[in-house]
Amino acid sequence: MRYVVIMAGGSGTRLWPLSRQGMPKQLLRLIGGRSLLRLAYDRALSLAPPERILVCASDSYTDIIEGQLPGLPAANLLGEPVGRDSLSAVAWSMATVALRDPSATVAVLSADHVITPAESLRDSLEAAFESAEADPDALIALGVPPIRPHTGYGYLRFGQPSAVAPRARQVLEFAEKPNQATAEAYLAAGDWWWNSGMFCWRVETWTRQLERLKPATAQAVAAIVAEPERLGQIYPELERISLDYAIMEPVSRGATDAHVLAVPLTAQWGDIGGFPALAPYLDQLDGNAVMGRVVCSDSQGNLIVNSGSDGSLVAVVGLKDTVVVIRDNITLVCPLDRAEDIKGLVETVRAELGDDFA
Repeated sequence: MRYVVIMAGGSGTRLWPLSRQGMPKQLLRLIGGRSLLRLAYDRALSLAPPERILVCASDSYTDIIEGQLPGLPAANLLGEPVGRDSLSAVAWSMATVALRDPSATVAVLSADHVITPAESLRDSLEAAFESAEADPDALIALGVPPIRPHTGYGYLRFGQPSAVAPRARQVLEFAEKPNQATAEAYLAAGDWWWNSGMFCWRVETWTRQLERLKPATAQAVAAIVAEPERLGQIYPELERISLDYAIMEPVSRGATDAHVLAVPLTAQWGDIGGFPALAPYLDQLDGNAVMGRVVCSDSQGNLIVNSGSDGSLVAVVGLKDTVVVIRDNITLVCPLDRAEDIKGLVETVRAELGDDFA
């Protein structure tokens, strides 16, 4: 059977103060009145029924998620007691699926993507499912053909089509977020795709790789699914490491008897990791991306979000290429090209003022 797992963790600090501890970015109703998680869930419904869709997120947000996804069975919402990066979340989710269906094939999606048209993702994941089912030694990644030299995404380099799964290509290597010159070289080379962070594999194939590369994590998640009451004791001790570092990159380098393939996702795809990525999905007003009650005069290239609920107004004049965000008792102002520094700013705020404003 085919399953879908949605990764809905993360704090989204680059979207602070919209995204805060009590309401992370994936739960904010940013796109057409729906949250990024809701959008991901709706896409997953085209691939599997609710009983075969799992969501892994912080247990601090389970009440909110239950309200946003009323059709999701309660047993399919996995609440992490603490965040331990993507390997732990995926490993626990896979162990849960394996307990129910050891022969399952699973797609792993993210809750912070915007993908249009949604049919493109369904078609690509159909190819990924078929590839994983045809090749028992493959881990499948979804790669997005780049349209510009983006420095905020990881990349993967692809090779020849697979002899076993002809709709997929061999993955030769992964690369972390590049500098501008390297990103331009990747685009010019033509054999690099953005690493979407979405994957597909047989659960038994995944389990073999986890046992080989991260045996302690494999043993820990097996213990959790066998004795769920021990979750709070075991989970905080899991290694904090990303899925890419722990599994995908080593497998692509030949660390195990498996290999990595990639299927292209030819769609308008965006990882909403910060305000520049969010801008195209907001209302456009005189050359500015806006949300809420905003008035602009002689201002262009700004992202202005007024999330006040008291009818307040944000008005700007003569402003260019700036982020202005108002939420509750926090106002953020920064140049748009310094938006990546917001994550560090949140750390400074937390260090100086505690968690009240984080």
